[in-house]
Amino acid sequence: MNTSTKEISRTQGRVFHAHHSDCLDALEGLPLATFWQRALGYFSDVLVAILIWAPLEFLWRRYVLHQSDIELRWDFHEVGNLVVLVLYFAAFHYFANGRTPGKLLARTRIVSLTNERLGLWQSIERALGYGAAILEGGLGFMQFFWDKNRMCAQDRLAETIVIDVRKNARREELVDESEESPVAVEQN
Repeated sequence: MNTSTKEISRTQGRVFHAHHSDCLDALEGLPLATFWQRALGYFSDVLVAILIWAPLEFLWRRYVLHQSDIELRWDFHEVGNLVVLVLYFAAFHYFANGRTPGKLLARTRIVSLTNERLGLWQSIERALGYGAAILEGGLGFMQFFWDKNRMCAQDRLAETIVIDVRKNARREELVDESEESPVAVEQN
């Protein structure tokens, strides 16, 4: 073993090793959701989360805090409101594998760039990523317009993309059928 090989083997644990995953190959050519599909899905999900939060908040204030004059107000600065939103998004992302009620309505789905399905931590990261996108003054959502894979802040944070699952949105064919070799056509 020469000197440079010894140095490389000693430092292998401290250098970055790029790898290409089969998961990325499987995602190649999937149709990405439009901005309006994503907006419809997001705002629908926030509305559903508020509809879940309201009775929970009322019951909490009435029977746990024993308040008689209860005024419910949705505010992104309230801890209870944020907890409901994060739990709502994280639970649906994880248990429904990227399909929330809003995403079902918008006909979209979140897909992991690293695994076949969304993991628990990835689902939590994505839920928290919505907050990051808002804290950037909405710029986190606007990243959709200049990213080639239409990724927003929450997508980057959780390593996900949002795909269009409508029947008329089809996977792009990587090879034009007229350019296929005779061997490839015969095998199909």
